[in-house]
Amino acid sequence: IVSDNPKQSSRVPVFIKVLDVNDNAPEFAMFYETFVCENAKAEQLIQTLSAVDKDDSYSGHQFSFSLAPEAASSSNFTLQDNRGE
Repeated sequence: IVSDNPKQSSRVPVFIKVLDVNDNAPEFAMFYETFVCENAKAEQLIQTLSAVDKDDSYSGHQFSFSLAPEAASSSNFTLQDNRGE
């Protein structure tokens, strides 16, 4: 609070405890190298991906994946969220 009257102002030390610092970016759980055969069938599962975050989370981490814009506009590939199964 800003005051023109010094009698109405005071200084108080404040201590702030930081509970979470996101110093680790999410990353894939492992190295993935995926190949797609030219005779792969429609709706065939090609690869299952998972990610991890080394920062602790009380409620667990939730990740989402998306196709690059140029792939998303094509009907050749789709993503399906298996809800961690």
